[in-house]
Amino acid sequence: MSRVKRGMMHSKRRKNILKKVRGYKHGRKNLIKLAQTAIIKAGVSAFTGRKLKKRAARQMFSIRINAALRPLGGKYSSFIHQMKVANVNLDRKVLSQLAEKYPAVFTKVYESVK
Repeated sequence: MSRVKRGMMHSKRRKNILKKVRGYKHGRKNLIKLAQTAIIKAGVSAFTGRKLKKRAARQMFSIRINAALRPLGGKYSSFIHQMKVANVNLDRKVLSQLAEKYPAVFTKVYESVK
C-alpha cells in the first residue's frame, strides 16, 4: 500500500477557513484557531439574524394594518378577531400589502368583516 501524505488537505482546509474570514479584524483574519471560532460565531449570528428578520417583517405587517385601520375607526386586535369570526382567511402579509397599495380594497375588506 502506498503512503498518503496529508499536507495538501491540511493547506486546503486552512485556506478555505481564511477565505471565509477575509475582512475580519485583528487575529481573526489570519490565525486559524481564532478564525475558526469567528466562523462558528458568525454562523450562529447569521442563523439568529434570519429568524429576527422574519419577526421584524411580521411586526411591520401588524403596524401597517393598524395604521390603515385607525382612520376607519378600527383597532388591529379587534379586526383580527372579527376576521377569524367571519372566517376570512387572508394572512397579515396580504392585508398589509392591501392596506399600503390598495386602500380602497382594504376598506372593503374591513367593511365586509365589520
